[in-house]
Amino acid sequence: MERISGRTTAAPSTPSPYYDEMYDGDNRVRHHYGKVHELLSRLTPEEIAARQTRMNGRLLEEGITFTLAQGDQPEGLERTIPFDLVPRIIPAAEWETIEQGTRQRVRALNAFLRDVYQEQNILKDGLIPRRMVAGNRYFRTEMMRLPVPGGTYITASGIDLIRDEKGGYYVLEDNLRSPSGFSYVFKSRSIMTHDFPELLFRHSVRGIDPTLDAFRSKLRSLAPDGVREPVIALLTPGSYNSAYFEHAFLAQQMGLILVEGRDLVCRDHKIYVRRLNGLKKIDVIYRRIDDDFLDPLAFRPDSLLGVPGLMNAYRFGNVAIANAPGTGVADDKAIYAFVPDMIRYYLNETPILNNVPTYLMSRTEEREYALARLDEMVVKETSLSGGYGMLIGPASTEEERQRFAAKIRENPDNYIAQPTIKLSTSPVSLNGFLVSRHIDLRVFALSDARGVHVLPGGLTRVAMKEGSLVVNSSQGGGCKDTWVLNGTER
Repeated sequence: MERISGRTTAAPSTPSPYYDEMYDGDNRVRHHYGKVHELLSRLTPEEIAARQTRMNGRLLEEGITFTLAQGDQPEGLERTIPFDLVPRIIPAAEWETIEQGTRQRVRALNAFLRDVYQEQNILKDGLIPRRMVAGNRYFRTEMMRLPVPGGTYITASGIDLIRDEKGGYYVLEDNLRSPSGFSYVFKSRSIMTHDFPELLFRHSVRGIDPTLDAFRSKLRSLAPDGVREPVIALLTPGSYNSAYFEHAFLAQQMGLILVEGRDLVCRDHKIYVRRLNGLKKIDVIYRRIDDDFLDPLAFRPDSLLGVPGLMNAYRFGNVAIANAPGTGVADDKAIYAFVPDMIRYYLNETPILNNVPTYLMSRTEEREYALARLDEMVVKETSLSGGYGMLIGPASTEEERQRFAAKIRENPDNYIAQPTIKLSTSPVSLNGFLVSRHIDLRVFALSDARGVHVLPGGLTRVAMKEGSLVVNSSQGGGCKDTWVLNGTER
């Protein structure tokens, strides 16, 4: 624990086994954190705590909430996202690698989706086993040979990065269906601007506001041919959804119509929103509901969240859906293992960002290797996200490992295993003191036929519990404002 008192901020007393964002291996403040360290050292613990309280109070006032899982209770607990006042700072040169690597990865993933729903060359050439795609729960046969506007399957994506003990970046997973967290990026910046301006404005930080314009532009590019002023709707499951605040925020900021399935109707293979003065045609839908619930005539017949006839309107080219149905096959955790191969196959390039080493439990040799070392592994169920369906070996009991081993042997295709990476840490404020907590980084990318825009900085997620490696908001994680420094700052 580091006490903030008087005019000094003490570094950790002993070197950390983890890469620390603020301090180097000799416990010296990293150059790009110098101004942050200097300013915090002038504040007393009481001043730091009061400022942190004000910031969290602003989250509550603005209704910035997330539904936290509570054991077996499906309704969960609605609460604010814990926000930390110590920013995460990324130097310009470091960010350039992240940005280029993210663009490369998203381009390859989009090419993979276009291929598996059209010619399936990567399967014919044997780079990925056909059963891993055809048997994937997110593969949608309804999308086979279906034209997709601009060939863009992935409009919005969130690529999760972690750092190991040496400071190297690795891709942990790809989120391509309905990645959440955009709103927390903007609200984090807003809070820092309002409540800690003397810290923010001492740095030359890349702005994030242009990303909202880029997002809207990418959605507009999907509109049917001949539509000059497309009407764009954001389809939400409703106010009880865990990320509803984000849905409302994005609709408001980008000028989208916020709708639920019951607000829309299909007529003559076109989608309309019901208005007091009649029906208004919708050209593009940014959906925040899963494929299963999009259209009860095409997918789950018991869905009350979707729009009957939506897929027919999509097939006729009268409405675009972002992200395209079926994108989930590319963010499956088993398919993740093949993304470096996709980059070489489709782009003829060397991967810029590496994967975490991954063992496929469907492969006998890799399965037996991992099962013998479960106490060292993180095991994930391939179709789940949000920190669910995981075993973190070093923190598990023998009983838990035995239970997971049985599950793996019963359904090996459903699991992957990865060595436990020593996630980097960052100081966070706790009652006026700085303590280390593990973090990751969700990088947001927006795509269309013209290219990929990457939001400068993204969302730094924080495991608020001491020693925890689970940063997901749904599991109690918090967030930080993430600053990318301009190249002119030294």
